[in-house]
Amino acid sequence: MNPQIFLDVAIVALRALMPVYAVIIVYQCFASARRHRRPEKPLVTLEETSTGQKIPVLFWENSIGRSKGSDIVVADMSCSRDHCVLLRRQEGWMVSDIGSKFGTYVNGKRTRGRTKVNIDDEITVGNTTFVLKRGDEYQERLRPSWFFSKASDKGSLQPYKLMLLITFFHLFMAVEACFSNERKDLMPLIFFGGIALVSWIFFCVSSYAFNRVNFEIEALALFLSGIGVMLCVRQNSDESSNEGFRMALVQLIAMVGGIILFSCLVKFIEKPDRVDSWRMGIMIGAAALLAINILFGRVTNGAANWIHIGPISIQPSEFVKVAFIFVGAAALDKLQTKRNFFEFIGFSAICVGALAFMGDFGTALIFFMTFLLIAFMRSGDFKTLILALVAAAFAVIIVLNIKPYIAERFSAWGHVWEYAQSSAYQQARVLTYTASGGLIGVGVGNGYLKYISASESDLVFGMVSEEMGVIVSFAIAAAIVALCFYARAITTRSRSTFYSISACCAAGMFVIQSALNIFGATDILPLTGVTLPFISAGGSSMIACWGLIAFIKAADERTYAAKRRAPRLEPHPEMQHEMRHEMRHEMRHERRGADE
Repeated sequence: MNPQIFLDVAIVALRALMPVYAVIIVYQCFASARRHRRPEKPLVTLEETSTGQKIPVLFWENSIGRSKGSDIVVADMSCSRDHCVLLRRQEGWMVSDIGSKFGTYVNGKRTRGRTKVNIDDEITVGNTTFVLKRGDEYQERLRPSWFFSKASDKGSLQPYKLMLLITFFHLFMAVEACFSNERKDLMPLIFFGGIALVSWIFFCVSSYAFNRVNFEIEALALFLSGIGVMLCVRQNSDESSNEGFRMALVQLIAMVGGIILFSCLVKFIEKPDRVDSWRMGIMIGAAALLAINILFGRVTNGAANWIHIGPISIQPSEFVKVAFIFVGAAALDKLQTKRNFFEFIGFSAICVGALAFMGDFGTALIFFMTFLLIAFMRSGDFKTLILALVAAAFAVIIVLNIKPYIAERFSAWGHVWEYAQSSAYQQARVLTYTASGGLIGVGVGNGYLKYISASESDLVFGMVSEEMGVIVSFAIAAAIVALCFYARAITTRSRSTFYSISACCAAGMFVIQSALNIFGATDILPLTGVTLPFISAGGSSMIACWGLIAFIKAADERTYAAKRRAPRLEPHPEMQHEMRHEMRHEMRHERRGADE
């Protein structure tokens, strides 16, 4: 057989394999995350003295009050709607009054700030008194979170095997790129080697230096990041151009920087109270970044959102996304204070206003939608959201009047074929080349969308669809959406409301940004010029995405399991030994499940 024919058949077979391979990787990431969790059981129990009713305490931070939205609802008119918070820290269980009318009492003494509570202590709110009991005194069966309710206890894929799957996927992408129609060389294999080296070093450090038993979220981020790097290798693949090499190198370096940021953030937010002490500094730093951007930013594609320092260009608004999550989330007893709430509203107004002033309306919309999500998670009040949406509607009307090019995008929206040679030129090409890619794509480096402006960033979903097929592009979109469901599921076991809000809002930001990118490029929504997380070219975006996913990682109760100590529940010192023994048993169970 002619070797060239054999090679062509092998490449086509590889292209047909890749979509199925991508679906398997995404499935395995989330299937592994579901399995081998500790049973759902109370951390402690509250027993009401007047009725003897036992209430399970399921969270590390629990709101107590008359409001139906409280974790522990007290049917007592002398109890405030939001009365106090029962929370667990390394030092033990504590109760903190949050501005109630009649105060909170422990063993008859009114509390001031956070007050430690021991087993058999009495907590009085209004005319109702609870006694803190051990968790095993609650005997009723608890229904597990929906995400874990049907998870089997069979052995999940070992982390190193998941990493092998991802490594071979990137290798197959590199092989496809090596034999692209327009250029045949081994440069893609060089970048594959870089991706593999970075990925496996990160895996070894996480598993052996940090002693972490879970690696699913990092594996998914590595999978998506590697796709983004490999797509850049053959961007403008003319032999006289080194644009693809430069772009892929920037992405690979940014991937390393993102992993470093991820590791630092996971360590930094290990203690929620430490985050609160840095909150004001983070706000000031983020506002300063936006101010520098306004003063020194250059206009690119209608928005002055880039700062150029020699050959390096930075997009500060991407890093402000991480700060925005920091400021919006907080521990429960801090969250429900008016000062915290108004600081967040003021910071949100500064961020959205500065981005709108720079003309970066796509990112401003992401911040505004994330603000709505955080505001609802903080208060559960629909009236606040309605007022914010009405104000946003007026702002949109004003923007359309003073920014004509934005109005042009709206005029082409839904009429892509009528404006195919003018304002909808990019969307028309995305739809055309996506259709030409079909289910399995034309092969990495063989597409034509890469010659269209912003194909590697704003239109990257179309490029993935053309070169790798719509199955792979849908698998990427599904992975990002699944992150949102996963973040929501793990919040019931998070150690703090800070983790719950930050994880959900980081995942929500991913989904909002992805929806704007995908639906904008395919003319379902107006084209807004935002990136697809981890996939689009852009060093600032890549680093920020790794920073955001650190919040989801931190919300998983397994992340800090190796370092977590049980709080002392006095006056029963034997409880310390029992809880430490229980945690060691849980960790052995998790490791045994990963080894099966």
